[in-house]
This record gives sequence, structure tokens and C-alpha cells, in this order.
Amino acid sequence: VCFSMRRLLANVAAVMLASGASASFHSMPTPLSYRWRLTPYRGRAMPASVVLLDTSVLDISAAWDSYNAALETQPLLTKSLTASVLLAAADFSAQSLEGEDPVDLARVVRFAIFGLVLQAPWNHFYYMALDGAIPPTPEPLSPTNLAKVGIDQFVQAPIFTAIIFIFLGSLEGLSKDAIQRKLQIDWWPTMQANWKLWIPATAVNIALVPPVLRVLYINIVFFFWSIFLSTVANNETPSENADSLSS
Repeated sequence: VCFSMRRLLANVAAVMLASGASASFHSMPTPLSYRWRLTPYRGRAMPASVVLLDTSVLDISAAWDSYNAALETQPLLTKSLTASVLLAAADFSAQSLEGEDPVDLARVVRFAIFGLVLQAPWNHFYYMALDGAIPPTPEPLSPTNLAKVGIDQFVQAPIFTAIIFIFLGSLEGLSKDAIQRKLQIDWWPTMQANWKLWIPATAVNIALVPPVLRVLYINIVFFFWSIFLSTVANNETPSENADSLSS
């Protein structure tokens, strides 16, 4: 307990110094769990919930710091592994929503491969090229950022969506004719759904998200998008799917 108290005091002192706080320690607002920890317990043991809460916060903070360090040292690998896990989980969720029993593990693996070798690398190099050609601006709402959103959604997105269908169809073992038929039927309804989600999501990404975290942000949004995309890509009756999307 004494060691935890010393570590806590050191952390609080560091925060006060970093923020330039001039108030005394006793007048500084503290999180509820810290106030409890600093309050005498009159001989009683500290509640286990407080200890667990503090430990979980420290664990999350340490994990986030480790993730950011990995982004700095191995950005492409870190983004690719993150996308692989998230997209596999997205397909698993899609199958659960579809009532698939048992789960098609091959389909889950296809989406994991898609995230690992295509989705994350594509976005990693795409944003490097986009920011290199059109540098970010400090103002969130600027003509430059609006132009980048337009390029992303009306140039990049249609191309990448077609590549997704081709890639997933090839992994599934579909013939060239079957992939082409799926593109003809599903590509346009998918783009219409894409713009409803990704135009505002891309505007937030370009305007507000730090460049180093953009692919992580995309991966998180892509988790929900992939649930829809997985359903479309694995639909065996695309004409019915296209009708439902257009309605």
C-alpha cells in the first residue's frame, strides 16, 4: 500500500508540474478512486473495486502507450495486425447476426487476410501519398480538407471497393465471371451505402484525427462497415441484396 501511495503521489506531482498547477495538493481535484485511496480507512481494508479500477486504468494506459510506441517503430506491421484482428472479428459478428451455425471459419480467415495484406497497407500508403501531395492544414474546416475528402470518397473509394470485391472473390475461389457479375450487381449499391457512412467518417478523419492514428480510426470504423461488407461479399443471391440496398 505504501508503494502504491508513493507511486500515486509521484504521478499526481508529475501531472501538477506538467499542467503548471499552482494550487496546493489538498485543493487539487482528484478522481473519485484517488480520493478514496487518500482517505483514511480507520483500520479497514481498501475496497477491492477501487484497487481493480486503478489497476485496469493503468493496464489500459500502458497498453495504449505500447501501441503508440509500436506505431512509431513498426507502423505498417502494427496497422496491418490491428486491421486483421478487427476485420476477422467483424466477419465473425456478421455471421452471428446472420444466424450462421456453425461459423464459417474460412470466411473469418479471408477477412483476416484482407485486413492484413490489403486494407491496412492500402490505407497506410494512400494517406502517406495524399498528405504528401496535399499537406494537412491546422484548420479542421478548410477548402484543402474538403478537397481531400472529395478525392478520398469519389476517386479512391470507388477503386478500392472494386478491389475489395475482386480480392475477396479470389480468396473465395470464385471464377472471373462470377466476380465480374458480383461487381456489376453489388458495386453500385455498396458505393451508395459507403457514402452514407464514409463521407462524414472521412471528414472527421482528415480534419481531426492525427495522421499517425488515421489508419487506426479507419480500422475501427471499418469494423462496422465490414459487417455490412461481409454480408454483401458473401451473399449468394446478389440480385436480392441489390434490391434491398436500393430500396
